[in-house]
Amino acid sequence: MNFRVVLNVLGALLIFEALSFILPLSFSLYYRDGDTLSIVYTQIICLVTGTFVFFLTRSHAELRIREGFAIVGLGWTTLAAFGAIPFVLHGSIPLYTDAFFETMSGFTTTGASILTDIESLPHGLLFWRSLTHWLGGMGIIVLSLAILPILGVGGMQLFKAEVPGPSPDKLSPRIKETAKILWVVYLLLSVIETILLMFGGMSLFDALCHTFGTMATGGFSTKNGSIGHFNSLYIEIVIIVFMVIAGTNFSLHYSMLRGNLKSYWKDREFLFYFKFLLIMIVAVTGMLHLSHFLELGKSLRHAAFQVVSITTTTGYCTADFENWTNGGQLIMLLLMFVGGCAGSTGGSIKIIRIMIVLKQGVNEIRKLLHPNAYIPIRLGGRVIHPDTVTNVLGFFLIYMLIFAAGTVCMALFGLDLISAGASVAATLGNIGPGLGQVGPTDNYSAIAHGGKWLLSFFMLLGRLELYTILILFIPEFWKK
Repeated sequence: MNFRVVLNVLGALLIFEALSFILPLSFSLYYRDGDTLSIVYTQIICLVTGTFVFFLTRSHAELRIREGFAIVGLGWTTLAAFGAIPFVLHGSIPLYTDAFFETMSGFTTTGASILTDIESLPHGLLFWRSLTHWLGGMGIIVLSLAILPILGVGGMQLFKAEVPGPSPDKLSPRIKETAKILWVVYLLLSVIETILLMFGGMSLFDALCHTFGTMATGGFSTKNGSIGHFNSLYIEIVIIVFMVIAGTNFSLHYSMLRGNLKSYWKDREFLFYFKFLLIMIVAVTGMLHLSHFLELGKSLRHAAFQVVSITTTTGYCTADFENWTNGGQLIMLLLMFVGGCAGSTGGSIKIIRIMIVLKQGVNEIRKLLHPNAYIPIRLGGRVIHPDTVTNVLGFFLIYMLIFAAGTVCMALFGLDLISAGASVAATLGNIGPGLGQVGPTDNYSAIAHGGKWLLSFFMLLGRLELYTILILFIPEFWKK
């Protein structure tokens, strides 16, 4: 392990983080809420530390796979560790554990919060809180499409040629060009959503913050009541549309911008994703209409928003689904394990993995009738390599084992079983709101400090697709 190379990149990340504080600083100066000094001091700390480490560790050594994994894992942690500082300096989140939890939740686009009164935060810190979403959302896209494939683990083998979905070659042969393309698409969609939200009556500040939360499938809101605060059907429709867009493979958006409008309907994963959302919306609409005696239009409105928000792992809310029937709550919990498409800003297991697991299950049943037959798994007419199938099944198994073990651990921290399981599902899947004590109208403030650190780890683990972090705990990884 060449720690010099790793530290050099981490130093560069801190310099980038220092520059990122310029935007929240501008809002702080405009609104004069008293958070300017805390932002400036943090910016100086990041800039000085980053510059010192960057120039002290300058090296012409080549980045290898080991260093790549270390940078990916430590990079997110470093950004969250320093990004938490302004909350502590200002005093709005006095405990560093809480500030780290909030910032890790931001950068991993989880949206889980310890804040009991979000609207009491000054505008500069509120903007920084939402900006961490936007940076983390694009960060995971660039990581998945442009960096991880070079390390041999692009989306955990899912972004290779044998399955539908993005790979560097399908966008651009060069990493820099790929990253630039993705940033342009991400920025363009963000600008469009911001303008549309402003047409709906939001201020520029609120429109930007909620755009960041939508495009990154993060879920941080500037209001205590989340999107329900605005009580606007127009705003809800805009956010639903862009949550669906954010949960879609970004290479498809790029193809669409190049004039290939049929790219969406040729992609099997997107078709499954779109049909799944429609089916679940219809099912929940029927449940709300029949069980809660809501008007059909109101049932559809609540169902569409909550289903899309939870499935895409955004976490915005317009209704308290804890007040739904047990069946409705169970549906919401199950949706936390789905996620968006590969190559999207969504978290959780991802649609492509769900498809492969289901197809493998069907194949096992078919093999009972034809035990000697070779029955390959196909997606979009392509045969998926057995190694990829094994990788997906392994990911699914490890994900569920971590969920089970995490639930036990959170129960030991004093949570009831429902709250414990929901907190792990919501953080591991980068969703935010869960059930019980961490439901859509509650928060994570009452959880013990140890529980918050554990859930912060789950956020990172889920955001970086398990293997990227788990490999750091293998002793052989650090040996020559």
